[in-house]
Amino acid sequence: MAFPPRPPRGAFNPRFKKEQQQEHRTNFMIKVPEVRLVGENITPGIFATPDAIKIAQSMELDLVEISPGANPPVCRVIDYNKFLYEEKKKKKEMKAKAKTSEVKEIRFTPNTDDHDFEFKVKHAEKFLSDGDKVKAHVQFKGRAIMFKERGELLLLKFADRLKDVGALEGLPKMEGKRMLVMFAPKAQQKQKKGSELGKLVERKTEEKAEDTPPAKEAE
Repeated sequence: MAFPPRPPRGAFNPRFKKEQQQEHRTNFMIKVPEVRLVGENITPGIFATPDAIKIAQSMELDLVEISPGANPPVCRVIDYNKFLYEEKKKKKEMKAKAKTSEVKEIRFTPNTDDHDFEFKVKHAEKFLSDGDKVKAHVQFKGRAIMFKERGELLLLKFADRLKDVGALEGLPKMEGKRMLVMFAPKAQQKQKKGSELGKLVERKTEEKAEDTPPAKEAE
């Protein structure tokens, strides 16, 4: 962002008006007699402010005050537009990282078929990868409450499929006519093979796979 020489006093200069609205003082807005100069291809040191401005001009860049509280103030020779773009990008990334975690719900029935199960697994994997928690529950209606074992087996199978991206916070539990489990994001961390909870899930899944009869009752 190269800049022209300062216009005569009293002359209208749209650029000068724009500078007054900037977050940082740049170029002729810097009024101190001397500054500490830093930047790429610059020999760091203390320079008279007019000389520092001339150095920036010769490189077709800007003199930007980055540490006004220092003695003398620290100024960097950079492209100010590019500097603002990078600062905005960093703030956006920090805001994204500070995103508040949400709880996403995944609903099953005791008779959820394989196709629907796989579809829900993919949704849950995406939610967990995005940093959200996942609450999965099996809804029992009417006589379907008789098949709680089938619902528990379904949730344990779901937990096994999500073990690489989600940390299971506890075994399935009943709340009214729903059986539910909660998963927390795992941030790409692999599940520890020897964990007590992991062993318990595996054992219960095997037991229930053997004990649960293939019933076809309506939900």
